[in-house]
Amino acid sequence: MARTMSRGTRVVGEERLRLAKVLAPRYQSGESIRDLAAETGRSYGFIYNVLKEAGVELRGRGGNTRRRKA
Repeated sequence: MARTMSRGTRVVGEERLRLAKVLAPRYQSGESIRDLAAETGRSYGFIYNVLKEAGVELRGRGGNTRRRKA
């Protein structure tokens, strides 16, 4: 998916549902929200919201999430 959407345009209704149908399987197969955002030219928050609205279970942040014992 190339940068087909210009930045700042509102994506609503059927267009948003179509976008979710394309992005959800890609995210579920392992692509990151950041990668999807960079490829589509949209923000991280926009992609995050589209995936949440589509009912996609989002992965955790990853990395070391536990603090070291003092």
